[in-house]
This record gives sequence, C-alpha cells and structure tokens, in this order.
Amino acid sequence: MEVFTALIKAFAVGGIICTIGQLIIDYTSVTPAKMLVGYVVTGVVLGACGIYRPIADFAGCGATLPLTGFGYGMAEGVKQAVEADGLSGVLTGPLSSASGGIAAAILFGIILSVVAKPKEKF
Repeated sequence: MEVFTALIKAFAVGGIICTIGQLIIDYTSVTPAKMLVGYVVTGVVLGACGIYRPIADFAGCGATLPLTGFGYGMAEGVKQAVEADGLSGVLTGPLSSASGGIAAAILFGIILSVVAKPKEKF
C-alpha cells in the first residue's frame, strides 16, 4: 500500500506542476521555450530558499523529474559544493549534480536522431 500512496503523491504533484505550465502556455503569450527556462529557474530559486525540499520529500519523483526538479537539483549541488570546496563550488556544483540528466538527454537525443531520421524544417 505504501507504493500505491507514493505513486499517487508523485502523480498528483507532477500533474499539478505540468498543469500549471500548460495553463500558462495556453492563456498567456509565453512560449514553450521560455516556460522551460522559467521552470528551471523556479526550481533553483525554490531550492535555494528551502521551499522545494519538502515538496520533493513529499512527492518523490513527481517533484524531482519535472524541470523544476532539475533546477532544484542544481541548487542542491551548489549548496553541497560550496560547503565542500568553498566559492569554486558555485561553478562546479550545478554541473556535477546535473551531469547524469545532461548526459542522458544527450544520449537519448543522439539515439532518437538516428532512429527517427529528423529533417530540417524550412
């Protein structure tokens, strides 16, 4: 039953995050690219302020997988790197904490570009 509860929490919080983004795109002139950047920045700001951690603890992957979770992970990486390495951690922290996600995005992008054979849009 714990797994079912965790799935419901993750689905609900992730759904809320995605619904907010979709509503902003539908009812404003914000482009999807600006929305993506806004979500990452929101995750960084909420993570730096300590607001996102309780959300991530509650929802698990429902909060850490959307783009806000990517920003939150980068903010957490900065905090840890600054504590360990000092001021240079500001530059190294976000890259080390987000390297897995960045590598996966590159890898899957390459695989899909080979499989899908994309064409340029004119």
